[in-house]
Amino acid sequence: MHGAERASQIEGGEFVVIRVAHLSTAHGRCELRVHLKECNSLASAGYEVHYMVADGLGDERVGDVQVHDIGAAGGRFQRMLLRPWRMLLAARKLKASVYHFHDPEILLIALFLLKGGAKVVYDSHEDVPRSLLSRDWIPVWIRPALSAVFERFENFVSHRLSGVVGATPYITARFARLNAVSEAINNYPLQSEIEDAVPRIGDARSVCYLGAISRIRGIEEMVRALEYVDAKLILAGAFEDSATEQATRALPGWSKVDYRGVVSRSAVRRIMAESCAGLISYHPEPNHVDAQPNKMFEYMAAAIPVIASNFPLWCEIIEGNEFGLCVDPLDPKAIASAINEFVFNPQKSRDMGENGRKAVMDRYNWTVEEKKLLEFYADLLTVKQA
Repeated sequence: MHGAERASQIEGGEFVVIRVAHLSTAHGRCELRVHLKECNSLASAGYEVHYMVADGLGDERVGDVQVHDIGAAGGRFQRMLLRPWRMLLAARKLKASVYHFHDPEILLIALFLLKGGAKVVYDSHEDVPRSLLSRDWIPVWIRPALSAVFERFENFVSHRLSGVVGATPYITARFARLNAVSEAINNYPLQSEIEDAVPRIGDARSVCYLGAISRIRGIEEMVRALEYVDAKLILAGAFEDSATEQATRALPGWSKVDYRGVVSRSAVRRIMAESCAGLISYHPEPNHVDAQPNKMFEYMAAAIPVIASNFPLWCEIIEGNEFGLCVDPLDPKAIASAINEFVFNPQKSRDMGENGRKAVMDRYNWTVEEKKLLEFYADLLTVKQA
């Protein structure tokens, strides 16, 4: 049974479109995974889709998705402790058949929504208990205890929900032990992103890094690597905090950085076209080693090779498909050596880039994941009426 076949149900002798609400207090209204992938795919399949956010920008209809704004949070702790309850009140008014939420703090209200008779799904974007072990804003001495307590709470709630979606097979495997209705919906690129990739601009002597900029995502090592190469780094994204930005700008290699700030999706495609390789040199933190960063697949779609951390899973994907090199992310000279490999061998850069593009067109794309999402919803709603 396909998702489109379950996008309506019989009520009072009439077919009624099934209402679905996606909830997030942390993600933006045009967030890639939540809105542009999952919400749009469900809407295209015939569901009535609502996306509830907390950004203070007001309500609006974006394509086939109705966006509801509950108001911006004043800070991290207000978002975590107060916004979920406001989200609960607003969500109940929608009277949706399925509530699909995307932030761990909304676990606080998940069971309340479940009591109303709706299906409630937890979409786990990352391994939160492991990520808490490397959060700089949490005092080091309390991280292990906080991680353990949260994992128990997350397990308790997830076991009782209608289903769980994981952004990677690793995350999903953990929840599958707690909830039989679990599915891995990978964060692979949209078909439109693959088709809209900008052709390479000559034999570039630049590499790029796109996304959130932080210490544990390897910004210091990337900039230090520039001291050993005749190339520049095109950097786009927001710094984690002002202290990280100041420390990074003070490094000698910063003179070879072309920092473009936060840019649009079209600008991202242009930057990749200017680059001979894309960097993802995350530190070996517990939450990183089994992750599948979206930017890896974006680089693949743009036909540029990937220089990535030498985590076993990443090596299996990248070196197994011959579209990049895996190096020690804590060694600037190792990163520099990989950069030079592509700067001085443009044909190798092009060949590996094409290998990556072929892999993403054949396997690592949203069309494959969309089918899994629609089947997950079909099964979820079939259980409801069994």
